[in-house]
Amino acid sequence: METVKATAEKICNFEVKGTRNAAIAAIKALQILAQQSTAKNKTQLLSELIQAQQLLSAARETEPLLRNALHYLIRQVQQSPIQQISDLCAQLVVNADKFLIELDAAQEHATEIGAKLIQNGMTVFTHCNSSSATQMLIKAKQDGKNFKVICTETRPAFQGRITAREMVENSIETTFIIDSASRTFISKADFVIVGADAITPEGNVVNKIGTSNLAVLAHEAHKPFYTISELLKFDSTTLYSEIEGIEQRSPTEIWSKAPKRLEVRNPAFDVTPSRYIHGIICEKGIIQSKNLLKIIQQFYPWLLK
Repeated sequence: METVKATAEKICNFEVKGTRNAAIAAIKALQILAQQSTAKNKTQLLSELIQAQQLLSAARETEPLLRNALHYLIRQVQQSPIQQISDLCAQLVVNADKFLIELDAAQEHATEIGAKLIQNGMTVFTHCNSSSATQMLIKAKQDGKNFKVICTETRPAFQGRITAREMVENSIETTFIIDSASRTFISKADFVIVGADAITPEGNVVNKIGTSNLAVLAHEAHKPFYTISELLKFDSTTLYSEIEGIEQRSPTEIWSKAPKRLEVRNPAFDVTPSRYIHGIICEKGIIQSKNLLKIIQQFYPWLLK
């Protein structure tokens, strides 16, 4: 359980950045737990796995991909007819590897689909740092397309600098702006692409703070606004009228020596309503929010259970 605790702490402290990276770290921690388990029977093993699930899921509130991955793997153990502990643990390790392969394949398919939206001479606007969004842009460049990117610095953690560096390293002409200059530059873009930390059943998107502002600006400027995400970021908890939890980060990220008695709020994410989203680019194509639940039911029915 020490590896699980250390991983949860790294996720909580933002040493592990990004939704995918947090999920991958949690999956690998669960694999190590299974490999090192001293459980005497299936009941004890499940108790260990569920304890690990609780620790890892609590590390960062807005992480349905992480929760979905752990739920899937533990459910496989619960439903398995195998009783031998060593065989159950080996099965979990194999299932986790398969899940990671499928996760990579889903992102690859989504980026290939998204890259087709980009044409020569376009300017694409993006926010924060999404591995799917950046891979989509890089794939378009690899396909021989010449285009420009505008990216925000994304305060307070400046993840936009990661995006800017990746773009420059891949010879993509990029303009870097402060978040509050978005309205000034949105008219220069052909469309906006952002990632997602969570997708609700209504097709709303939870993403880095400032995303919803950008969606409204894009709507006002008549610019298509897309999100790119694996469908495994679907958050089933909001099916039952629960509100998506928004992680509140430390105020010191904004102002390390703020005046006493000053309240400083630092939400990490916001929710972009589906009415501002032109399409969700995913491994199954570019889908509309109204069709999301039907597609989840078709390809990932276990997410609804």
